[in-house]
Amino acid sequence: MTSVDGILLDAALAVILLAGALLLIRIWRGPSMLDRAVGVDVAAALMIAGIGVQAASTRTRYYLSIMLVVAFLGFTSSVGIARFIAVRDRPTAPTPEERP
Repeated sequence: MTSVDGILLDAALAVILLAGALLLIRIWRGPSMLDRAVGVDVAAALMIAGIGVQAASTRTRYYLSIMLVVAFLGFTSSVGIARFIAVRDRPTAPTPEERP
């Protein structure tokens, strides 16, 4: 690996770590459940990016299957959280006392 490759991979890892730190702040301080759900989805993307940097630095393709599994788990967790939020925020039918 040339020195330029190493520098670029180190820079990519630094950006991923910075994004992860900012993401943890967003998840911790997020005012709504939707902010936290988006944070979990971005965390899965950052894990995939980190695994990609590791795969590029070791020049092996065995990490690609792990990346696919993490992407699938991130997608299904995002869909599950979105469905949970949709059911929770669904308006209820008015009671007979509330009807005009």
